[in-house]
Amino acid sequence: PIHLVESGGGSVLSGGSLKLSCAIDRSKYSSYCLGWFRQSPGKEREGVATIYRGSGATDYADSVKGRFTISQDNAKTMMFLQMDSLKPEDTAVYYCAADRSVWPCTVNSGPFRYWGQGSQVTVST
Repeated sequence: PIHLVESGGGSVLSGGSLKLSCAIDRSKYSSYCLGWFRQSPGKEREGVATIYRGSGATDYADSVKGRFTISQDNAKTMMFLQMDSLKPEDTAVYYCAADRSVWPCTVNSGPFRYWGQGSQVTVST
């Protein structure tokens, strides 16, 4: 299994920025799919961004392209989601996820077996 622990999130005004972090425990696998998902009340969970741990290839939901950036550190023990130009509709609980069996590594792929605990992001006007 892959253990994930999230940090970051919080409240911000529309147009502001937040950064989410996800600590990834040491895994014996060198390549797997990592992603950020979000869910707001009354809505289905949606994929926000993914990154393939091996190549670093990324994918984004259309709703966040140009505003959000997914990345990983050089040691590949951390994953980040930089969120800029935030909008009220970005308000949701954000989850990081990982799975070595997900392919292709895109926001519409799955299922992911391993999940972080979730972080609340609230954007107000």
